[in-house]
Amino acid sequence: MLRSRYARVALFLVVIGAVQLAATAADKAFFLTQLTMAAYYTLVTAGLSLLMGYAGQISLGHAAFFAIGGYASGYLTTVDLSAWRGAGAVATLARLHLLVPRPDLYGGEALSFHPWAAFGAALVLALVVAFLIGVPVLKLKGHYLAMATLGFGTIVQSVLLASERLGAADGLGSVPPFPLLAGIAVGGGRAARVANYWVAWGLVALALLVLSNLVESRVGRALRAIHGAADAAASMGVDVARYKLRTFVLSAVLAATGGAFLTHFNAGIGPGEAGVMKSVRYVAIVAVGGMGSLWGTVATSAVLTFLSLRGYFGTLDDAVFGVILIAVMLLSPEGILRFDPRALLTAARERLWPRGEPG
Repeated sequence: MLRSRYARVALFLVVIGAVQLAATAADKAFFLTQLTMAAYYTLVTAGLSLLMGYAGQISLGHAAFFAIGGYASGYLTTVDLSAWRGAGAVATLARLHLLVPRPDLYGGEALSFHPWAAFGAALVLALVVAFLIGVPVLKLKGHYLAMATLGFGTIVQSVLLASERLGAADGLGSVPPFPLLAGIAVGGGRAARVANYWVAWGLVALALLVLSNLVESRVGRALRAIHGAADAAASMGVDVARYKLRTFVLSAVLAATGGAFLTHFNAGIGPGEAGVMKSVRYVAIVAVGGMGSLWGTVATSAVLTFLSLRGYFGTLDDAVFGVILIAVMLLSPEGILRFDPRALLTAARERLWPRGEPG
């Protein structure tokens, strides 16, 4: 049994490496594209697993943070600041190499934020929004908290649909890729698929390592105490409000990271990424994988998201997720990885033939 979290991450990297080699050997390059996209969505569910499974806080608005990260980074890398080239702030940003020239649609030269600078700004924006939303909202509990976060997600999607500057219903397009070392661009043509794949799942592995260390630390014990009995944890000196808020902010930043990387990978993003059903799906994946199981959530998210992106479920995509969720809640409420068929058979036998009656 792999007890060390570092050994588990190493095994995880070996598994995704084997998947990459298999897809490449089978000449299924488009599989790598969809697996890369699945990785960025998995970042959202990993953070949500920490929030729901350990802090005990349900959020139906994490798709909004995904969209905030993607839209902020995408907008800053496509906005043209060349008309204000001589202004003090723009000139300073250019001297710091935070602004870079790029060709526009008409053959001229536009001036936009460097993709990495835009990514940093997107994370800061997501952090600030999560903090401002979390302070009042996390005072709520149960379905009140779920409804409040659902309202936040609805507001974000409505703003995106109404904003012409952000592309309205069409969303943002022509977003440049992230430049990496050795001239590799994260998000680009066919030749960069393998590099994109490793960057995406490397981010997931890094997130798993950070979250695993967090869960097994003093912070993780405090979160489990809050989940079990918040009042009792507070009486023992645990700052419940602070731990809840920091966990909420961390999960929001992970969601924004996935949104930003996916936007630069796909060269665009639409308002559908902030939709209510997206948030419901993230919650369903966490529930199916196991509320308190990071690895179960990641495995479930990778498989279900990939199948969904492949179009195996067609127009019944959301219905299939609902059926899976109901089945898991009935047969294995603690998650699909903790399914015990022997316990299920024992329960069925006890119901059919109660004790004292002949079998």
